[in-house]
This record gives sequence, structure tokens and C-alpha cells, in this order.
Amino acid sequence: MNIKIENILAALTDETGVMLKPNTDVYISGDRIAAIGEAPAGFAPDKTIDGTDRLLIPGLINSHTHSYMAFMRNVADDLSFEDWLFGRISKIEDLMTDEEAYWGACLAIIEMMKSGTTCFNDMQMNIMQTTKAVKESGMRAVICRGLVGNGNDEAGRSRLDQAYRERDAFKDCDRLTFRLGPHAPYTCDEAFLKIIAKEAGEQNMGIHMHLSESVNEVENCRKTYGCSPIELAERTGLFEHPFIAAHCVQIDEKDMDIMAKHNVSVVTNPASNMKLGNGFAPVPEMLKKGINVCIGTDGAASNNSLNLIHEMSLVTLIHKGTHRSPLSVSAADAFKFATINGAKGLGLDKEIGSIEVGKKADLAILNMKTASMWPANNALAALSYSANGSEVETVIINGAVTMENRKILTMDEEKIFAENEKTMKRICG
Repeated sequence: MNIKIENILAALTDETGVMLKPNTDVYISGDRIAAIGEAPAGFAPDKTIDGTDRLLIPGLINSHTHSYMAFMRNVADDLSFEDWLFGRISKIEDLMTDEEAYWGACLAIIEMMKSGTTCFNDMQMNIMQTTKAVKESGMRAVICRGLVGNGNDEAGRSRLDQAYRERDAFKDCDRLTFRLGPHAPYTCDEAFLKIIAKEAGEQNMGIHMHLSESVNEVENCRKTYGCSPIELAERTGLFEHPFIAAHCVQIDEKDMDIMAKHNVSVVTNPASNMKLGNGFAPVPEMLKKGINVCIGTDGAASNNSLNLIHEMSLVTLIHKGTHRSPLSVSAADAFKFATINGAKGLGLDKEIGSIEVGKKADLAILNMKTASMWPANNALAALSYSANGSEVETVIINGAVTMENRKILTMDEEKIFAENEKTMKRICG
């Protein structure tokens, strides 16, 4: 399909950063952006979208989440991190069926799409379920089968094999890519991490892992291995491969130097980290080290939202407050975290993350003429300081309109709501 978006304020990227270009026309042919400004020769639109009083942005990239957890929102609140994970969430996960994980992922995709997210990096445990939901919904995702194991034990080996089986089963869908997902230093021992590092090289796969999320994690890692989680990841060879580290809240300068040396991308998850009492990732310090900082929501069980625009607001405000500097993390920084930085972290920056000719047409259109956004004095600032996500009106992924006038076109919302309610009634009574 050929789509013309006309007369819109477009958030474009050049060598100096983000540039807001008013009254712009953008042309989409098939799954890619064909032109910006002047129409390509012979272009005839099948669909025209009026961009008056609208803002066009690259689709947002949620660089760390657990989509299947969407039905778990508001069931494990105001608990310590350990009580939340091992006392509540793990028990729900043990009771969850594959079908229920699928419906949870569907619910997550609806929420993300309605707040402008077009790609997410997911760590999941029920193979084929999130991938199925992504393929059906038109969303884009990087799928990481969560890995837990000790040495070359049978359970760890089985999970690795599942990751490869899932990747091979969905190789026909170009909106899906795959990574290995060792869960954390407290659920994967050193020997198992070395196996994952070796196989990541053999399979040509990147890695996605929780690292240095809590004080207890770091203290226990030092007791067990005599080093920080970041140092453990380096010495097991994990950082020799494309690596995206979730959280990195409890890190020091040595840790940051290690990650900068290995081009590790870090995903900050402000709401989840605050809600679980783990603290704040040192984002300004990481930026000074040249670390690629991305942003994510984490799962709805800990956030309890999958709204990346809310995270963009938090990441700017938190660090202004903690560093007592209004220049600490800017709205432009947050925009990059949620777009091109996320694309770089996932190895997809040649395809998504910015509005450029030749890139995939993954786009979100926001209505600026709303009480929260008007007058449109500085649209980039408004994304972090004014927007709440409800302004997202239209979403295009891979050149296909997946949401129009806030109606999801690819999924049955009422069916998904009903199935998730059924899940929670069965599990929690």
C-alpha cells in the first residue's frame, strides 16, 4: 500500500540531533518510507492521512519488558523486591498456562500500541506465545526466551533449545528478531553464563539480561563470585556479543567503564526501579561515559504500566531532581532513548528508530490539539513534559496502519480484555 501523510509536523533526525519540520509530507511505499517532502516519481497514494495539528514521530521502542505479565498489574504492590519476585510473581507464573501468557502478551501489545510503541524487547518464558501475539497484531518485537540454569544442567539446556526452536519457527516474519535472555546473576550460575556466551557466538545472537537491579543482587554476587554483576558478565564472555543490559541501577564507575569499553547498551526503567525501591540508574553519568542509554517499562507486574511516554517524563524529571540540575537529562535525550538509542541497542538502527528515507515505516501520529498538548509551542518538550500517551491517534508498523483514530485494527480488544479477566479470576480468585 502507498500512504501519504500530508501537512504534518515531523520529528526528523539529522547530524545535529532532532529537527522539528512543519508542514511536511511523508510518503510510504510498501513497508518503507519512500520520500520526505516531494513525492517520488509516479507515486499514487492508496490512503492519505491529514496531518494538520498532528505530530509525526518514529514509533517508540520499549527496550525492556515482559509482555505476558500484563494481566498481573496491581496484584503485587508495595512489596520488597524479593517478596515481589519470589513471594508473589513467581507463584503466579507457576500457575500460568501458555494460552494465558498469549492473552497477556496481546493485552500488553494493545497498551503499548495505544501509547505509540511500535517495537518492544521482550523477555518471556512461554515459548511461541508472545511471538504468536506479535505476528498476529502487526507489532514488531525482539524476543528473548528467559534462561535459568546451573552449568550444563538439563533444565538450562532445555531452555536454550526452546529459544532456538522458537527463533526457527518464526523466521518467516521480518518483524520478529531473537536474542538469548539469561535472566540474572542470581538465577544463572557462572558456568551457565559461559555456555550462553559461547552459544551466542555460534548462533550469531545478541544477549538481553537483567544486571545490577538491586543492592541485594550486587552484594550476593560479590559474596558468591567476588565481583559485581557487570564484572561477572564481562569475565564470562557475555559482553563479547551485542548486549543490552536491563536496569543497571546499582553500578559504580568501574562498572560503567567496563560497559563503555564493550559497547553495552543499558535500558533504564524508571517507574519499575522506583516502585520496587531499587533506586535510580545513574543515567547522566552513563551518558558522560558514552554509554548508549535506552528506556523501557519493565513488565506490568512491577510498573504497573507499559506507557513509554510516561517513562520519558520520569527519566527527565528524576535526574533533574536527584542531580539538582535542570540540564541533567533533557527532553531531547529522552526522545533519543525511546527511538534511535533503542534501535541501536537492539541492532535495528539501520531499519527503525528515526524517520528517514529507506527505513521501515514504523511511525506514530499524535494529536497536538488536545488540552494536554496545546498550544504546540515545543512539540519535543511536550512529549516528555505534557503528553500522557492518549494523544497517540494513529500507528503505522511496517507500512501497515495498525491503529487509526485510537481503534486497534489488528486485534479484538474486547476478547482480549475478557480472556485476561478470566485468567486473573482463575489464578487469584
